[in-house]
Amino acid sequence: MLAKSLIFSFLSPKQKQLIPQPRKNFWLSLLFWMLLVAPAQAALELRVAIEENTPQVKIGSSTKAIVRDAAGQPVGEIAPLNAFVAETESGRVKMNRWLSNALWVEPTNKGFVWIGDKWYRGRTLVVPTNNGLTAINYVDLERYLYSVLGGEVHTNWPQEALKAQAVAARTYALYQRQTRGNRLFDVGDTIAWQVYRGVETESPSFYNAVDATAGQVLTYTGRLILAAYHAASGGHTENVENVWGVQALPYLRAVPDFDQGTPGYQWTKSFTQPELSNRISGVGQVQSLTPERISPFGRVLTVKVVGDKGSRTMSGAELQRIFGLRSTWFTVTPEGNNKSLPTSFRFDGRGFGHGIGMSQWGAYGMARQGANYQQILLHYYRGASLARIRVR
Repeated sequence: MLAKSLIFSFLSPKQKQLIPQPRKNFWLSLLFWMLLVAPAQAALELRVAIEENTPQVKIGSSTKAIVRDAAGQPVGEIAPLNAFVAETESGRVKMNRWLSNALWVEPTNKGFVWIGDKWYRGRTLVVPTNNGLTAINYVDLERYLYSVLGGEVHTNWPQEALKAQAVAARTYALYQRQTRGNRLFDVGDTIAWQVYRGVETESPSFYNAVDATAGQVLTYTGRLILAAYHAASGGHTENVENVWGVQALPYLRAVPDFDQGTPGYQWTKSFTQPELSNRISGVGQVQSLTPERISPFGRVLTVKVVGDKGSRTMSGAELQRIFGLRSTWFTVTPEGNNKSLPTSFRFDGRGFGHGIGMSQWGAYGMARQGANYQQILLHYYRGASLARIRVR
């Protein structure tokens, strides 16, 4: 349920001008306000898909849990520290003696729910899908972030870096909810969304960072931004259109990074000639790999691969995926005595991840140099504004 009274309060009078005003696109503005509902006082439950299209899933609770059917009516209880296997039967969900089009498991007394092989905050909905069952964790957004920080950064990092991560992750989750969410869930729990592993990755330093920034998000012209982030850029982040081939976004611009000397800043990886030839089809034995198009900031956009049976052009991202490279910022050096048929190829690279938006190790470096989280965020998200959503 949406809160009846919402205030969208910005951090400065200038930023308050971004509040949508009645005009031709009034209904679009109203929709934006509804999607940007306040999380700060447990006003928003995020729906996180934990198990998707699985044949069965184990569901339990740390305390007594109420089991409800699809209509929300109580149908039974799960004893503390007990669990049952949910599976499909005739297109419905069956768990223990309960059979319904969907089943809710709601722990009492602030207990945790067990889904698959981990403990989570909140409650769980299990529904039948085309290829099995999907288990969805309904969890307060702020408490979801307690875990996300643990899946993305280190607990001993400076608080200002952790606060920056909290704001970026909160914004990213709400943006994904608004643009990629579906009728069943808002986000997933993998790296394709944001890493979410339940209470096992929580820590007091993450509680502090999330609570200190409760409800804060990043906006551009009054709308949530795509707050992309990555581990390390290798010295300079990248314009979004150079990596993802999408329309340029004014807040995802290339900026100098502060990740020098951190893990992932530089790396080397070598492959034998047979290893490359086996993974790259259509060219025979690989003789050369030559970067053809390179972004202004060093990332490889396309590579020409020449073999003894042909040649092809591959994207840097495709090469990164096939060979598990840390980034697309790399050079390639053939090695061996025979120049026409090298025995191996060495990739010397920089950065870890796509290089768009906030560099996590760069945020760490900035915090170590005395920057606060606002300065960190506004360095990596150019022209964005910090906003707060809260319930009156």
